[in-house]
Amino acid sequence: MKKLKITSFLMAMMLILAACGTNNSANNSSGDDGDAGDSGGTTYTVGTDTTYPPFEFEEGGEYKGIDIDLINAIAEEEGFEIELKPMDFGGIIPALQANQLDVAIAGMSITDERKEKVDFSDPYFDAGLTLVVSEDNNDITKVEDLEGKTVAVKNGTTGADKAEELKDEIGIAEIRQFNDSPAMFQEVANGNADVLIEDYPVIAYAIKTKDLGLKTVGERLNGDQYGIAVLKGENQELLDKINSGLQKLRDSGEYDEILNKYLEE
Repeated sequence: MKKLKITSFLMAMMLILAACGTNNSANNSSGDDGDAGDSGGTTYTVGTDTTYPPFEFEEGGEYKGIDIDLINAIAEEEGFEIELKPMDFGGIIPALQANQLDVAIAGMSITDERKEKVDFSDPYFDAGLTLVVSEDNNDITKVEDLEGKTVAVKNGTTGADKAEELKDEIGIAEIRQFNDSPAMFQEVANGNADVLIEDYPVIAYAIKTKDLGLKTVGERLNGDQYGIAVLKGENQELLDKINSGLQKLRDSGEYDEILNKYLEE
């Protein structure tokens, strides 16, 4: 009789625990509306490239930069949480396609080719590509001077695409691809490549804050705009939240405060 009572008690406890578990799963499901002020909102995995100051970089064990501050501020405005996932830039879109990421913010230029794979937010930054040479290089001052030269680029970027475009047009001798910006900078500073192509705000910030031995030359090569990306056709609700949060930051002035924190007017 005692065994029967104990068994009944244990079964009752198991039913109570199972019910509690079901409630917790519902509360944490991805179907949460994520309304502003809801501390229990959905958590989204955000891919970024932390070798790309001033947009994203690691300092003192913390991730900082324009993109990091922006996505955190957008999340706070819209009531969701984020989990940052640093990776090489070239792997970000494939990770979105493999459902390993929900969002990508990495100084990513909005291009027609990328639009075939991802949906972009409203543009949040006007950028542009520039040529970069060593400080003592006076032979390269314009695009036409790239004939017969070795050009360093970062894998998967619009700079890499531009170099390929110019290869036949100008007669570039060789294009060398790198997974991160510091390695690319070093290649030119050491004289192993003649020139690199990089987003202007990124290299301007790097030259200003570090002794790279580099300088920018010539006119901007294009007029890129950066956007925040989600997987194409799969996450319109999240994209709407991102655009809503971004507009709120612009309206409040916090957007300008974030930019001014890292870039001089």
